[in-house]
Amino acid sequence: MNTLKAERRDMTIKAKKLRREGFVTGSIFGREMEETIPLKFEKSSVERLLKEEGKGGQVMLEVEGKTYDALIKEVDYNPLKGCIDEIDFQALVQGEKVHSTAEIHLINLEKLVAGVPQQMLHEIAFKALPSALVDKVEVDVGDMKVGDTLRVCDLPIAHTEGLDLTTEADATVVTITEVHAAPAAEDETAEEAAE
Repeated sequence: MNTLKAERRDMTIKAKKLRREGFVTGSIFGREMEETIPLKFEKSSVERLLKEEGKGGQVMLEVEGKTYDALIKEVDYNPLKGCIDEIDFQALVQGEKVHSTAEIHLINLEKLVAGVPQQMLHEIAFKALPSALVDKVEVDVGDMKVGDTLRVCDLPIAHTEGLDLTTEADATVVTITEVHAAPAAEDETAEEAAE
């Protein structure tokens, strides 16, 4: 499990100023915590963490000598600056289920013989004990054929012990559809041939 160091944030310093100084702001909250703790993190360490973990990932968060088993609850990206502005964590309690999501990644796309994958679902929501948390689900589409559909209930996550889906089990994850040539492209080819 990845570890991330954090410092308690001085709330008299504006988030904008901290971001200019190379920090990402955030917080950690949890049922067994007396209060939400405002935090600041070194930007480089957050970027390193997010290369391996996404929303729903589990990390050990070190704050002033205390370690929290935490879940990445929210990540706010700034699309204009191409950086992370804020990251929030939920402290986990052993034996207590938490709400989380797992990102869906389609794999073996290059092995598809015919058809195009239409991904209908990009994440699966669930409640799980800290020991059963999943942050990503890989869906192998390599052997699928045109007309094939995978639903949430077809994936291993739907049968994981200690994990309760909150996304509908019969929700479509991916369908393989036929490739249709655009009519405009065919017309252009016909015109070029006539010239």
